[in-house]
Amino acid sequence: MKFTKRKLALSAIDLLSFLASYSVCMLFSYFPAGNADAPGLLEFFGNFAILWICIFLSRYVCRVYAVVWRYAGVGSFLMVVMADFFGGVIGLTISYFTGVLFVGGWRTVSIVAIHTIVTLCIRFVYQLYYKLQNRTVSTQNANKIRVAIVGAGQIGTLLAEELLYGKNSHYVPVCFFDDSPDKYGSLVCGLKVYSPYDNVTDKITKLEIKEFFIAIPSLDGDRLDEIRRFYLATGCKVKIYEFPFTDGAASPTERRVVREFKIEDLLFRNSLKVIDSVTADFYRGRTVLVTGGGGSIGSELCRQIAKCQPKRLIIFDIYENNAYDIQQELKSKYGASLDLCVEIGSVRDRARLNALFAAYRPEIVFHAAAHKHVPLMEHSNCEAIKNNCLGTYNTADMAEKYGVRKFILISTDKAVNPTNVMGASKRMCEMIVQSRVDSKTAFAAVRFGNVLGSNGSVIPLFKRQIAAGGPITITDKRIIRYFMTIPEASGLVMRAGAMAERGELFVLDMGKPVKILDLAKNMISLSGLTPYEDIDIVETGLRPGEKLYEELLIKTETLKKTDNSLIFIEQDHPLSREEVDKKLDVLRAAVEAAEDEIGATSITEAMKSVIPTFRSPDEVNRTASESEEMKRVKQRA
Repeated sequence: MKFTKRKLALSAIDLLSFLASYSVCMLFSYFPAGNADAPGLLEFFGNFAILWICIFLSRYVCRVYAVVWRYAGVGSFLMVVMADFFGGVIGLTISYFTGVLFVGGWRTVSIVAIHTIVTLCIRFVYQLYYKLQNRTVSTQNANKIRVAIVGAGQIGTLLAEELLYGKNSHYVPVCFFDDSPDKYGSLVCGLKVYSPYDNVTDKITKLEIKEFFIAIPSLDGDRLDEIRRFYLATGCKVKIYEFPFTDGAASPTERRVVREFKIEDLLFRNSLKVIDSVTADFYRGRTVLVTGGGGSIGSELCRQIAKCQPKRLIIFDIYENNAYDIQQELKSKYGASLDLCVEIGSVRDRARLNALFAAYRPEIVFHAAAHKHVPLMEHSNCEAIKNNCLGTYNTADMAEKYGVRKFILISTDKAVNPTNVMGASKRMCEMIVQSRVDSKTAFAAVRFGNVLGSNGSVIPLFKRQIAAGGPITITDKRIIRYFMTIPEASGLVMRAGAMAERGELFVLDMGKPVKILDLAKNMISLSGLTPYEDIDIVETGLRPGEKLYEELLIKTETLKKTDNSLIFIEQDHPLSREEVDKKLDVLRAAVEAAEDEIGATSITEAMKSVIPTFRSPDEVNRTASESEEMKRVKQRA
């Protein structure tokens, strides 16, 4: 521990307080003056020095001087007591075995006890003075925004103290609102706790409240949205006091912040920590390749893999701009500590893939390269087969050829009973990796739904439409989808990758289905606008290959549980390599026959012939209201 001026000053104050405590104790022990048992001057200071050294070294070891006492909590004060206890024990031990100390027994205990009390009092008075001084500055600033804190629990208290005692805070708290009757009328940090059901509007007027800060941890999306709407109806701004929305895995150094609401806050269960120590250890020290590493999922996989300290991370992508962006981001964050390689190329190019695998010899491959936009792939259906199906086949071949340990395919819920070429092509990709159960490489696929904020998703589209003044366009007001955040989806993919053994088809629990109309309304209200008044919402009709709902992935009768509550294994019956090769021959022939055409219907027919579950969207949409997925949304409405 380096001694700064602050630490030296604390040590000096402690030395003086110990001298005072020692002197008082000795004075009363040998009163009146002239007592024959009283120590001489040399003994007095010799014993003082030995005891002080014991106390000081104990405090040093317990890191008492590393504490910033203006912000110290109960634990820091207990640390002083513990350090002094051990220091006193050491002093008594020296006294007992060596006789060096003149003051032994109860005198040593008295000296240490008095010194401990004096130390705690000095630090408490200093902390109280600092807080009162800053609170005076904070509350007297008329320019600060007056806020009410929703939630008078531990998190709310932390927020109140941060705002009350922070000189640079732009806010001043004036009260709490809490729905616990036991707290009504009580004081927390000197602020009164009110009921949210008792004339909130009057309190707002009387206390001049401008904003509400929600400081309640572990709320699900529905309850959080209910609270947000309740206080938003008062005409005040509503914000949340929380960790910045990530994968839910806040680091020990990360602090909570007051921030605006995001759409993720209202759609999801509590933030989830999906990268545990076991998963991180699996990727540590390994060479990992991510195809499509510049895309939404691919780039997030790269970020999370980089945290696990791999031996080498290889990003492979056809689009150099995205690859460059993630390269610069990771280089800026990790510098030379991350061995990062970026290669440009297509999974459709076997020669390029062969060179890539031969040069880097990856141990783990995440195959995220794919065309995924449904309407575009309906039109350019040949490209869906070339990139998704044949590209996966090529990459899987190279993984086997060069002894890759694990190969993880990123799939989609659109592969379940597909109604479009993109979904059918991803189902074909699943068949390719599932057929290789006899391989030394452990092949597996991970299937999940839509990812919020990914390229081509509705969130960026709605944001642009709101910024332009509307309208928001949705294809059908009945349409529902399952959503995950990018970090959560990527983290679960990595967890499944660590679990993979041989040919599994992992499916991720996507939570509750979301009505796209509700999503649009929420995004408008989060922008401070009113749906249908400030921003209109209009239907444009279903696009080619689009169905009203995506299949529910978690159907317990067909799934096997894993040790992760969000990851299941589909009990599917994989085809043999020979059967898959025959299906791919049909697709190759269809592509060759249609190479001079655009949007050839023969490609779609070929895809239907190799994917028995492929159905037309019209057929599915006619009976959509009877589906389990649509019924779930109606029950929540």
